Amino acid sequence: MSKMDNLRAMREARYEAAQKLANGGAARPPVPPATKTATAKAAPAAAPDVAPTGETLCGHRNMSGRTCTREHGHAAKSHRYS
Repeated sequence: MSKMDNLRAMREARYEAAQKLANGGAARPPVPPATKTATAKAAPAAAPDVAPTGETLCGHRNMSGRTCTREHGHAAKSHRYS
């Protein structure tokens, strides 16, 4: 058998196994539920950011999750993240 024949045979075997599971074949062993202690320790959702003077902040978020600290509706094209 060539390398491609081996790959094709493996792919077909995987497909047949997936079809058996999808059509009510042997099911996977049950997965234990996640413990509630891990989720209970999670921090509550943070309140929206508010500047000390009472003005609301822009709130724009970048890809890493940082929030813009300029005032809401700022005219500057760039954001200041912290």
